[in-house]
Amino acid sequence: MAGAHSLRNAGRHAVALAAAGLLSGLSLAALAAPTPVTVAVISQSNDVRYTPRRLEQAYPGHPHGRPLAAARMAADEAGVELDVLGLSLKVIELSIADLQGLPAALAQLKAAGVRHVLADLPAPELRQLVQLAPATLGGAMVFNIGLEDDALRGEQCAAHLLHTLPSAQMRSDALAQYLAARNWRKLLLLQGPEPQDALQAQALVRSAQRYGLKIVQTRPFKLGTDPRERDLANTRLLTGDREHELVAVADSVGEFARTLPYATQWPRPVVGSSGLLARAWHPHWERNGGPQLSRRFYKLAGRPMQGHDWAAWAAVKAVAAVLADDPKAGIAPQLKRLRSGS
Repeated sequence: MAGAHSLRNAGRHAVALAAAGLLSGLSLAALAAPTPVTVAVISQSNDVRYTPRRLEQAYPGHPHGRPLAAARMAADEAGVELDVLGLSLKVIELSIADLQGLPAALAQLKAAGVRHVLADLPAPELRQLVQLAPATLGGAMVFNIGLEDDALRGEQCAAHLLHTLPSAQMRSDALAQYLAARNWRKLLLLQGPEPQDALQAQALVRSAQRYGLKIVQTRPFKLGTDPRERDLANTRLLTGDREHELVAVADSVGEFARTLPYATQWPRPVVGSSGLLARAWHPHWERNGGPQLSRRFYKLAGRPMQGHDWAAWAAVKAVAAVLADDPKAGIAPQLKRLRSGS
């Protein structure tokens, strides 16, 4: 019996020592600081989309504020999952005035060890960033969260450039599919004078051809104070013909488009840049956890989430996903995983 008692005591001591060792290991793991992964949001300080007047107007489909808050919210949401893996996400902000400020910004990113960049930049600055970032940062992935230009997804794309904001073609295709499903097929297209207006109009024309819609007429519009051009801003004159079923407007600025619904000569729905729009995100989306996401963002930023905010949030969530999948993977495997969609 004494031998059995000694064996039991020895067993208890062994279990106690094992438990102490396990607790000690857990304590050390808990005390170990997670390895930080820094994500940078780089923007232009004088971006016209964020002027006080533009933000005050809050046109549909346009940014209602800088997307930094959404990026930080996504990093916070990923905190628990990454902490278990010994990682943490940190979001920093950089701002440049123009192209000349980009080299200095890249030097800052290099010093901070940044390999994941969210670019909310005009097209020239974004193209230069995409060209310089891999060599300067020793390999990097760039997320386009601010531009819908189709060329950036085509001839101007790059292996390390990813897009979380839908392109103009994606949005016009979505709109055209809905119109075709409703059998609303005859469109009057009103096109503005800006280069971006032309790109939007081209996307609408391609979508119309793809989904069996007919653009019965294309007319230019122009806002201004020149009395010789006042007819170009007269919504009743522009929409006077009756053969169309809808009015499609390509207005990247949004000022003309906002006046068009209920101001046409005939009772016709307005689509494109006003009225019925295809957006990256709508704050009233009720599926896929949309209400919860919108509430969290509103609580943080004090305004409804818009498409550009969602693009920043989705980009950071994508970074968190590849880190969780393989914490030790480099940029090349991460890009491969994101591009595979698996």
